[in-house]
Amino acid sequence: RRSAERPRKIDATIKASDDFQGFANGNAGDEALIVARAGTSRTGKRRIAVWAVVGPLSIFACAGTRAMGDETPKNKESDKKASMPAIDFEKEVKPLIESFCLKCHGGEGKKAKGGVDLTASREESCVDKDRKVWETVLDQLEARDMPPPDHKPRPTEEQYDKVIAWLESRLNQTGCNGLLDPGRVTLRRLNKNEYNNTIRDLIGLDLRPADDFPSDDVGYGFDNIGDVLSLSPILMERYLSAAEKVVEAAILVDRQAEIASLKKQAADLDDHAGGSRFEETGRILSSEGEIGFTHVLPKNGPYLFKARVFGQQAGPDPVKMALKLDGKTLRTVEVRSKQDAPVVFAVRVKAHSGPRRFSVAFLNDYYNEKDPNPKNRDRNLVVESFEIRGPLDQPPGPLPPSHAKIIFKTPTSQQDRRECARAILKKFADRAFRRPAGNEEIERILVVFDQAERNGEKFERSIQLGVEAILVSPYFLYKVEANRSRTNRIKRDGEAIRPLSDYELASRLSYFLWSSMPDDELFELARKKSLNKDEVLEAQTRRMLKDPKAHALAENFGDQWLQIRNLKIVSPDRERFPNFDAKLRADMARETETFFQAIVDEDRSIFDFLDSDYAFVNERLARHYGLDGVKGEEFRRVRLTDGRRGGVLTQASVLTVTSNPTRTSPVKRGRWVLEQLLGAPPPPPPPNVPELKDDKNAELKGSLRQRMEQHRADPNCASCHARMDPLGFGLENYDAIGAWREKDGGFAIDSSGSLPNGASFQGPADLKKILKGRSKDFARCLTEKMLTYAIGRGLEYKDRCVLDAIGDELSKRDDRFSALATAIVKSQPFRYRSVEGEQK
Repeated sequence: RRSAERPRKIDATIKASDDFQGFANGNAGDEALIVARAGTSRTGKRRIAVWAVVGPLSIFACAGTRAMGDETPKNKESDKKASMPAIDFEKEVKPLIESFCLKCHGGEGKKAKGGVDLTASREESCVDKDRKVWETVLDQLEARDMPPPDHKPRPTEEQYDKVIAWLESRLNQTGCNGLLDPGRVTLRRLNKNEYNNTIRDLIGLDLRPADDFPSDDVGYGFDNIGDVLSLSPILMERYLSAAEKVVEAAILVDRQAEIASLKKQAADLDDHAGGSRFEETGRILSSEGEIGFTHVLPKNGPYLFKARVFGQQAGPDPVKMALKLDGKTLRTVEVRSKQDAPVVFAVRVKAHSGPRRFSVAFLNDYYNEKDPNPKNRDRNLVVESFEIRGPLDQPPGPLPPSHAKIIFKTPTSQQDRRECARAILKKFADRAFRRPAGNEEIERILVVFDQAERNGEKFERSIQLGVEAILVSPYFLYKVEANRSRTNRIKRDGEAIRPLSDYELASRLSYFLWSSMPDDELFELARKKSLNKDEVLEAQTRRMLKDPKAHALAENFGDQWLQIRNLKIVSPDRERFPNFDAKLRADMARETETFFQAIVDEDRSIFDFLDSDYAFVNERLARHYGLDGVKGEEFRRVRLTDGRRGGVLTQASVLTVTSNPTRTSPVKRGRWVLEQLLGAPPPPPPPNVPELKDDKNAELKGSLRQRMEQHRADPNCASCHARMDPLGFGLENYDAIGAWREKDGGFAIDSSGSLPNGASFQGPADLKKILKGRSKDFARCLTEKMLTYAIGRGLEYKDRCVLDAIGDELSKRDDRFSALATAIVKSQPFRYRSVEGEQK
């Protein structure tokens, strides 16, 4: 973890199960090492993660990873600031802080507003002692959100620039010059989406076994963060079960031919078939006769003819029936079953191709109306269904692609079975572990194969068990970065860092852009040690963004960044919003994902997320938006002209997840804008603040805006609500499911607003223009979100230099999406890691 107090590491030796005894060390009966990591999650809850063992676990001595930048990075922004004239803190900065900040944030026995206490700011070293607080201060100053608008007097632009320049210089004094300390990435397991996608690309079957896994925890807004991806006992059980299902689907043990089968329900036959209709289940013969049909056989050969029947028993004998082909009796049977337990009779016959009549005949009709038992007066035959299978002498069909992909060779003799298995399991393990498997690892896997061979299992079954062992290995379940090479290590502040190996970098790249394992091209570049070069990384990133698998970036990064995964759980009030249903819910999510994917595919500017003159809708969503001329289920691009729509902020998915079930929520919407678009989340609300009531008579007390203005009269709430509420009010023309409206109940909508920095707007179109005016804040926020997702950890003050460098690169390339992705991939945190915890 990246906190000052690192989590304790607990090593425990636990007896392995019988199935995997000795798998860790290659000797049956040995104990296997399981490492338990105790730590504290971001929410403060205690957690323990346990890693099961199917291999040597010295890798788990690694407390985490660090990512680095180039060995001699060049930071032009830092050089530029270093050349600026020095600013005197005592004479130029301290007086401004005392004049404009300490009245509200000075502490001295009073509760600092917003939880920001700047009492220590009388010393220049205050920034070094609490960088996180001063990062927040810098963001507020750059946005001109502080001091608040009602603070008199306000700083001049020159005063703002002076404090900002000093603060940026002070923050960049450590961490931006020379080698960077990129922070620690905790060892990460595959999350549910990554597991499903990896199985798909590894096996060649889209089985989605992880759909049955427990939900993944979320940290820093994403479910691929190493700090929160623990491994519970129930998840380990699901891994074992999933491995069994995967190998059973992928590898055939008993190869059989695919035989054609024709089934006919007797109830579907017409009266020419014979007999008469019996209830809803079939046809009945009330007297001696036949029920049958004609079928054209494709070729000469053996066939199996089946009939499912029961009898209405009467008299001293059971029902007798004959199975016939072209009128010739093939078999005569006694039908003793009754309606509650019908039975199937079958006969094998050699038949010629062409039209053939299959039938059953009732042979022993009986009727005695004088029998004292009414149920014993009439004997009849009822036929429910027929089946013809064949021809039965077909040779086995071709092996499924998944089988041939794994078992790419077969042994030619009993003596070479183990060597053949070694080659098969080595090739599979290389791809499953995302790097070449060592000879010792393959030998441990072959222990499972050998045991199966001694038990007399078929070769394919023995391979199945070896593949299962690979699929529950930590090297498969975790994105392991444990290169033990001592070359290329760099010392910084007494700690060693190193560039990722080409195989490790290939995995980082593929799981970032595809949420899956590397493909053959990445593996080949890694094998040649050619991947870790700027020009190669950029070329591969652009290639991968054009691949259909890059849709995973929209589904996994986009859905979590924009929080539209919450669409699955929102429940708008059906009485107030009768148009909302499962179809509209799915269309809302589809629009946002299609919009995100279009920006990726067309390499558009990232500022299209804020506003655009196009959207993607189908007929249902167009009707919801009030757009004309769109017909059909297919999503298509439409041109926007009225300013009501455009960008993610006005999409129904976002507007719905930021609303309450019965009404809109300007607070939620405003907070969403601050957190997800501007990267300036407000502090948590003070305790014991009541919620705004949603009772049915609330509208009698005024519009929602009027009621909220009364609600936030508490001065402790006013400062934060002054930032959130105006942004939310600017979206009040959209109801709780994103439809346009002019009134809230009986009150006209007022979607105007004024922000703390003095900017004002009239409606959502003006609001989007203001947000586009804060393009630097949005670009940095999106960069922070995507870098967090790409490297699997939360960012800290030490990453500020990297964010600055990515921002510079982005602006040079017209803010294109590919520029953001390639800048992240070439950044130091993405390409380097700490050596701490690896074998020295």
